[in-house]
Amino acid sequence: MRLDVGLSPVDGTGLWNSGQYAFSALKACTYSQTCWDLQSCGLVFWFLKRLCVSGSRVRRTVLGPRPLLVRTDAIPCTLHWGCVFTVICTFLVSLCPSAGTGILSSQPEENPHWWNANMVFIPYCSSDVWSGASSKSEKNEYAFMGALIIQEVIKELVGKGLSTAKVLLLAGSSAGGTGVLLNVDRVAEQLEEMGYQGIQVRGLADSGWFLDNKQYRRTDCIDTITCAPTEAIRRGIRYWNGIVPERCKLQFKEGEEWNCFFGYKIYPTLRCPVFVVQWLFDEAQLTVDNVHLTGQPVQEGQWLYIQNLGRELRNTLKDVTASFAPACLSHEIITRNHWTDIQVKGTSLPRALHCWDRSLHESNKNGKAPLKGCPIHLIDSCPWPHCNPSCPTIRDQFTGQEMNVIQFLMHMGFDVQKMAQQQGLEPGKLLGMLSSGN
Repeated sequence: MRLDVGLSPVDGTGLWNSGQYAFSALKACTYSQTCWDLQSCGLVFWFLKRLCVSGSRVRRTVLGPRPLLVRTDAIPCTLHWGCVFTVICTFLVSLCPSAGTGILSSQPEENPHWWNANMVFIPYCSSDVWSGASSKSEKNEYAFMGALIIQEVIKELVGKGLSTAKVLLLAGSSAGGTGVLLNVDRVAEQLEEMGYQGIQVRGLADSGWFLDNKQYRRTDCIDTITCAPTEAIRRGIRYWNGIVPERCKLQFKEGEEWNCFFGYKIYPTLRCPVFVVQWLFDEAQLTVDNVHLTGQPVQEGQWLYIQNLGRELRNTLKDVTASFAPACLSHEIITRNHWTDIQVKGTSLPRALHCWDRSLHESNKNGKAPLKGCPIHLIDSCPWPHCNPSCPTIRDQFTGQEMNVIQFLMHMGFDVQKMAQQQGLEPGKLLGMLSSGN
């Protein structure tokens, strides 16, 4: 099921119109009138009809009932939007099916499992990791209403066909991935309270499983880049009046709810099934940890820190039932056109998601364990960034030339002799293993 939302200009009431549908679910953001300068934007619901703006016309294609897929996303943008909806509407035209990539694609070759899913896109106007419940007031210059926006969208979609859906999948990348972890149970509870207990709610969190680890080099918290992960969330949750799931909140003392923004701490408290997708060497994690790969060879301390990061992240995923964690240096995957190419232990991400979907269907039907020969717990064991040969291509940021894994590691200051010694191998054998992807 898929609904790609292309929106016409704002009408006089401040609501978005798409043909006959007014997306008043976004009034929470509209009413706020001002937002933070956005570094990213986006949230997607996959639903019953597919809409796309073409000039001034809206094309509709009724696809029939399918599971509902809800997707949060972080799409880079550089404008200060301030909730100026006409600008956002113009931007969203580029999200039509023909332009969708990865899990947003309507092409079976690129999106083999959910190519015909219905999607609804919701812009990320709240800048609060989809957790906020703070309206604008005399005391608060900004509004942070991400959690309320999701709540209102669910109410809106119930009248558009969600009430007859069997499955709702809330998915997101980066901050949206963290937003999935924070909201998936709340969405399920909301639907239960509305009388729709039959709808199975699931989550897909991409690149939102961050660690509250120590920075490689500590810096003062003066912006989102220099602020340590824990300090950024501690400060943010106060501004946002952030909401976290009650089951997670009860695990911590009052004032320590910020812990629930970190995947490995909130995951054990979740009731809904969640599939976690996470690069072992996530670029956003390295950035907040003050490890900046600028094209210069890394220092030995940085190299050891990067390797340890991979080990730490791998350990946090060991008890996650459904996961896909390639040993690559990257950020976000499910909306990339190369998402079908990445493999862990011979299994691609679309295949793993299909296995997960089937296992949930079978377990709900028969109470059986996950299907044999259909893996859903896939974590790379090799110890260095890009030691997986299916990792996305890396380019030299100065020359633009593509690099293979050996060139990349050498570029980072990789010491073949020392690393071979650490692994108990001859240098030549180590290079051969890297070349073959072992």
